[in-house]
Amino acid sequence: MFKLFPRWSTGSKSAAASAPMSASAQSAPGMRTENLCLFYGKTPAFRAVTLHFAAGQVNAIIGPSGCGKTSLLNCLNRLIELDVGTHLAGQVYLGEDRIQDIPLWQLRRRVGMLFQRPSPFPLSIYRNLAFPLREHGLRDRQQQRRQIQQALEDVGLWAEVKDRLQSPAQALSGGQQQRLCLARALVLKPQVLLMDEPCSALDPIASEVIEDLIRRLRGQYTIVIVTHNLAQASRVADRVAVFWQHQGVGQLIEVGPTQDIFEAPQHPLTQAYVSGQRG
Repeated sequence: MFKLFPRWSTGSKSAAASAPMSASAQSAPGMRTENLCLFYGKTPAFRAVTLHFAAGQVNAIIGPSGCGKTSLLNCLNRLIELDVGTHLAGQVYLGEDRIQDIPLWQLRRRVGMLFQRPSPFPLSIYRNLAFPLREHGLRDRQQQRRQIQQALEDVGLWAEVKDRLQSPAQALSGGQQQRLCLARALVLKPQVLLMDEPCSALDPIASEVIEDLIRRLRGQYTIVIVTHNLAQASRVADRVAVFWQHQGVGQLIEVGPTQDIFEAPQHPLTQAYVSGQRG
């Protein structure tokens, strides 16, 4: 049996059914953190992160392992709350809304997530996309079909699977599975897409396809991508945030336009990292 996020008590099924789907891509808001600190028990993961993710742009987070990149990403849609013993201080905003004030079912719809490894549900291709639509209150079958086709077209998968929508999703190739998972996020018409190392489990050809998709989605969604692949960050990102670990605690050391980070970094550690001398 596969594990899914439960229906949270912060929102009702009837409210989800009656609420309109998310705003259009043109109104996709930015996100920002203010003095954000995360603790696992009493141990800090990162401290005092104030960071703006520009609306409609691709925002990359880079840095060595263990500096809090994925932990920060998981804070942006409150996924971190599933980890027992975590404590968060500071604020995260989606547009002008504090995410703690957004019902959790609504936040999950507005902020989509693509994980490191493809994670299709053990269902058919079609049901992988129909399931979240039903969970968020869309019961009209024709509207479901329209949104499912659109999401599959958006990720370049429709032509490849349109004749086998009832086939098991797990029979797809790794690259196709990852695109299906991206379609599953897009089918809810989110405003923000979070991506945690989306190409790390893929071969170079499949990775190139995902990178092309990220570039095509620029301007339609606010995208935040964690990647260890510096070349990938330089290819797809508009802005880059660099994290480092100091005395076991993650910290933001520099942020700016991609070209500035890779060609004229201001922090010595950033310069050493992007040049391959550190990390």
